[in-house]
Amino acid sequence: MKSVVFFIINIFFGVSFHAVNAQENIRKPFNVVWISCEDVGPIMGAYGVDQIKTPNIDKLAAEGVRYSNAYSTVGVCAPSRFSIITSMYPARLGAHNMRTGDLNNYKTPENLVLKTKTNRVDKAGNPLPEYEVVTPENIKPFTQYLRAEGYYCINDNKCDYQFNAPFTAWDHTSGSNLFDKIPENQPFFYVKNSYTTHESRIWLRKDKPLTVSPNEVIVPDYYPDIPEVRNDLAIKYSNVEALDKEVGQLLKDLEAKNLLKNTIIFFWSDHGGNLLRQKRAVGNSGLHVPLIIRYPDKYKAGGVEDALVSLMDLGPTVMSLLDIKPPNYTDGQAFAGRYKKESRNYIFGSADRFDESVDMQRSVLDGRFVYIKNFMTDLPLIYRNKYREKIPMNKILIDMDINGELSGDAAYIFMKTKPIEELYDLRTDPHEVHNLVSNPTYKPKLIELRTALSKWQTDINDQGLKTESEIIKGFWPDMIQPTTSDVKIEINSDGFVQMYCNTNGASIGYQTEEMIGEDRWLLYTEPIKITSTQKLIARAIRIGFKASNITSN
Repeated sequence: MKSVVFFIINIFFGVSFHAVNAQENIRKPFNVVWISCEDVGPIMGAYGVDQIKTPNIDKLAAEGVRYSNAYSTVGVCAPSRFSIITSMYPARLGAHNMRTGDLNNYKTPENLVLKTKTNRVDKAGNPLPEYEVVTPENIKPFTQYLRAEGYYCINDNKCDYQFNAPFTAWDHTSGSNLFDKIPENQPFFYVKNSYTTHESRIWLRKDKPLTVSPNEVIVPDYYPDIPEVRNDLAIKYSNVEALDKEVGQLLKDLEAKNLLKNTIIFFWSDHGGNLLRQKRAVGNSGLHVPLIIRYPDKYKAGGVEDALVSLMDLGPTVMSLLDIKPPNYTDGQAFAGRYKKESRNYIFGSADRFDESVDMQRSVLDGRFVYIKNFMTDLPLIYRNKYREKIPMNKILIDMDINGELSGDAAYIFMKTKPIEELYDLRTDPHEVHNLVSNPTYKPKLIELRTALSKWQTDINDQGLKTESEIIKGFWPDMIQPTTSDVKIEINSDGFVQMYCNTNGASIGYQTEEMIGEDRWLLYTEPIKITSTQKLIARAIRIGFKASNITSN
C-alpha cells in the first residue's frame, strides 16, 4: 500500500486538503460528499434537542465542525436551491418565486415541457405560465468549475433550481443510489439528497411507526397544545430520526469503501422547518438550518463556529477547500479554505409567491435579532396554501382560527393584516412572537437592521419590486423562450477538435462514439483529440434557454 500523508493548511480557520502520495509526490485532491436533507431546522441532538435521537448526525458533529448560524436565502426549496447551485441571491436574478415550473428533477431537453397555463397569478393578478429563470451570461452552476478541474460530479437525485439543470452541470442526476457510478481513482463531488424530512412526509409517512412519542415533543409557542399538533410534531421528529439512520448508512458505505479518510462531508438542510410558520417563513424559523462539516483526519473535531453562513456560500467553500478559486461575481463567499472571505455581518432572506399564494417579505438577521419588512400588509401572515394544508394540524389550526378558538401566541401568527415592520430578539423570544418595533429600548437595533435591509435591496436591485410577469418578459422577449445556438465543430490537421457556440454564456457538452446515446455529457473546456474515424456529437445550453440541436463531426 502506498502511504498517504494529509496536507493541511490552516489560515484563520481556513483549511485546504490534499492527499499526497509519498512515492509519486503527486498532490491529489480530496473528495466531497454533501448530505442534503429537506425542510428541517437545527433540531438534532447535536444542536441541543434531546427529544430527537440522532446518534449518526451527532457523531458527524463530534468529528467535525458544527455551524450555529447557518441560514438559507429563502424558506422553501426551489429558490433556496437556486442560490446554492448559482451562489447568487434569488431576488437579485428574479428566481425568488416558488416555483417556476416542473423542474424538480433533471429532464432531457427533449422531455422538458413548460405549461403555458397554470393556476398561478402574480401579485398584480396577471396569469403566469411555467418558465425557466434566465441568468446573466456569466452565471454557471458551481459544479461546472469542479468538472473542469477533473471532479466527477453526481447529484443523487434532486435539482430544483428554477431552471432545468444543464446537462453540463453534472455527470449524473438521474436515478438513485448512484454512488457506484463514480470511476475508481477519480476525485468526486457527490450529493445525496434525502426527502425523508420533507413537508410532504408528514402525511406520506403518517402510517410509519412513531419513534418519538407525542408526549415528548416540544410544542412551539405559536401552536396550541392539542393532540393533533403533538401527533404531527411526533411524525416530524420521527422522520428526523429516520433521516439519521440514512446518514448512518451512508457513513458506513463510505467507511466500507475506505473513503472516510479522504472525503470532506457536509450535512445541511435546504431551509428551516416544515410546519406552519416555519416553511415559507422569512424569519429564523424558516431560514435557520443545520450545517456540519467533517474534515478528513477529523480536523477541528467537535468545534463550533458562530460566524454567519449562507447556504449560497456552500459552492464557493467547496471550491476553496479544493484549492479552486471561486469566481469573483458571486454573492456566495467561501467561509473555509484557501479563499476564505471575512465573515458576514448579516443574513438576508426573501419570501414571495409560493405556488398559488402571493406575498412579499424581506428580512435581515444578525444571529440574534430578526428584522422583517412586509410589503403586502393587507394580507394575513398565514395565507391559504393548498399544498401545506395537506398536513392535518395545519388545516385544523386554520379552522380553529376561523372559528375564533385561538388565543395568545397561537393567535399571533394568524394576524389578519401584517405590520410594516417586525423585530424579534431570539435570545428572549426564540419563537418570534413578541414584536419589538414599538419598544424604544430596541430603536437603535431597529434602525440598524432597517438600514441594512434597505441597502441590500438597492445593492441587488431587488426583483421582487417588479411583477413576476414583467420579470418573465425580461427572460423571454415576446414570451418566447430563447434557444441556444448550435455548436460549431472544427477539426484541425492534427486531429484536435475545437467547439464554439455563438450564444453568450452557453456551455458545451459532448459525447464521443463509445458513449453516444447516454444521459451523460462531458464538459468541453479545451480542444480535444480524436481519431480520424471517431464520431463526436455536441450540444450547448445556456441557463434558462432551450438547448441547442445536436451537431456532429
